[in-house]
Amino acid sequence: MWVVAKYKTNELNFLRENLLKTFGDKLEFYIPKIKCQKYVQNKLKTLERFILGNYLIFYHDKLNDDNILARLKYTKGLHYILKNFKFNQNEIKDFVNLCKKFEDKNGYLTQDFFNNFCMKKGKFINGPFTNMVFSIISEQKAKLKILIGNIKT
Repeated sequence: MWVVAKYKTNELNFLRENLLKTFGDKLEFYIPKIKCQKYVQNKLKTLERFILGNYLIFYHDKLNDDNILARLKYTKGLHYILKNFKFNQNEIKDFVNLCKKFEDKNGYLTQDFFNNFCMKKGKFINGPFTNMVFSIISEQKAKLKILIGNIKT
């Protein structure tokens, strides 16, 4: 079962070691990351960034057991486990597979991963146009030209 958990800042390696002691080698970790380049004092530095912030995803068959999950809450380095992860197993698995599909040979996400999310349609979630679907015609920095039915705005 896949679990999404938030770890304490700067304690990721400590948490990994604790989880590996608890579950053994069959534990699978996944933390999607990107490689960034930044100029610092006129030198180009390569940085590694995790796109989920302080969250990690891990998998083990024994994570179905509620007793093990209850004991897992007190693992050093772990901040908390997201609730309702049991009901979202398919979505978590799909996200991990999507990320792995867009990784390079070093395990970093490529730009194609982010280009994949360019949207052409949307739906209003509140306001006078609630639940209406729109199409994006053009984009500028802070403006969108959209089509709602036959009306351009």
